Amino acid sequence: MTKHKIYTMSVASVYPHYIAKAERKGRTKSEVDEIICWLTGYSQDELSFQLEEQTDFETFFAEAPQMNLSRALIKGVVCGVRVEDIEEPTMREIRYLDKLIDELARGKAMEKILRK
Repeated sequence: MTKHKIYTMSVASVYPHYIAKAERKGRTKSEVDEIICWLTGYSQDELSFQLEEQTDFETFFAEAPQMNLSRALIKGVVCGVRVEDIEEPTMREIRYLDKLIDELARGKAMEKILRK
């Protein structure tokens, strides 16, 4: 079975879309970064390095310092699929990130987005 196209795409190629989606709804780049860092355990400097290096999604998540254990609390539908039902681990991590960005764009409070 071939890999899904998203696995080989660089995070940096999608990152501006995350920011644009958030900013259209009055949210900020720093909030997007906070979400990504919360989910993956990357520091701001490490995230910047990954973006500069054009790291692909598969590597980005595989090398994440510490995936947040609270990510299992992320529930809901992204692209017509329930994130909690996705069995392939890398795809589930990508969809967790998509879901968090969607919640940000919908105006949800950061405390709720970060499952605090």
